[in-house]
Amino acid sequence: MKKYTNTGSKDTRSGFGAGMTELGQKNENVVALCADLIGSLKFDDFKKNHPERFFQIGIAEANMIGIAAGLTIGGKIPFTGTFANFSTGRVYDQIRQSVAYSDKNVKICASHAGLTLGEDGATHQILEDIGLMKMLPGMTVINTCDYNQTKAATIALADHHGPAYLRFGRPVVPNFMPADEPFVIGKAIMLNEGTDVTIIATGHLVWEALIAAEALEAKGISAEVINIHTIKPLDEEAILKSVAKTGCIVTAEEHNILGGLGESVARTLALNNPTPQEFVAVQDSFGESGTPEQLMNKYKLNNEAIVEAVERVIKRK
Repeated sequence: MKKYTNTGSKDTRSGFGAGMTELGQKNENVVALCADLIGSLKFDDFKKNHPERFFQIGIAEANMIGIAAGLTIGGKIPFTGTFANFSTGRVYDQIRQSVAYSDKNVKICASHAGLTLGEDGATHQILEDIGLMKMLPGMTVINTCDYNQTKAATIALADHHGPAYLRFGRPVVPNFMPADEPFVIGKAIMLNEGTDVTIIATGHLVWEALIAAEALEAKGISAEVINIHTIKPLDEEAILKSVAKTGCIVTAEEHNILGGLGESVARTLALNNPTPQEFVAVQDSFGESGTPEQLMNKYKLNNEAIVEAVERVIKRK
């Protein structure tokens, strides 16, 4: 199998910050809005270099979304930044009415998503944000896996017209995608070709899927691993091509089993090629306080859980 190497663990939110720094230099229409979390969202360089294009809104997330929508009318490309919980759940009405329904070119950028927010606990660990955002007509939904991919996605969104949600995280995680890997919205990335099972992963679970594929190879199971960074629009062609070869599939995500990547994949399969599927996801519950590693292990969002899911689904072929 093709080997991907951790070139040095980094947090994905720093990838967003690096992307914003580059956009600030190359696109004068890009503006940034923050809800009192400059350091957490890594907006420091953008603010320092482009103070006239940076807006500190304070703890007023609904206002931030409204202001961002307004800025698009003058041709600006606003990137809003706060925690995922505050980027979606707290301001869903404003996003629905002022951004999605109005088809405004706003990029809603959300850090500290999922269980890996860690010690802040269940009130901040939103696990339903992908579902909330993908249900909005016209909303593009992206969930990146590492620093390099987050940086690339941030830059790509400036050239993509329309409402978009970019989800990334707090902890330091392996950085393994090549820095020069093209980021094409809506196009999955084949990481490892296989014949026995398809593993489709997103976000922090992509690295875990690669580790699982190595463990499965040692057991004589050939796993195809696909990085789905864009939840919507979903690369249905890549999914259907893979399962036509392997005959079964496992989806892996740091999100509620309801409403996430797994459900989108299941719908695609049901409509086109019904296929045995197993889900690695949070089983319809809230999170709790703990370290990212403790939580990912307790909620079975790791490579061991992916291996177990593969072994189950292969028996259903």
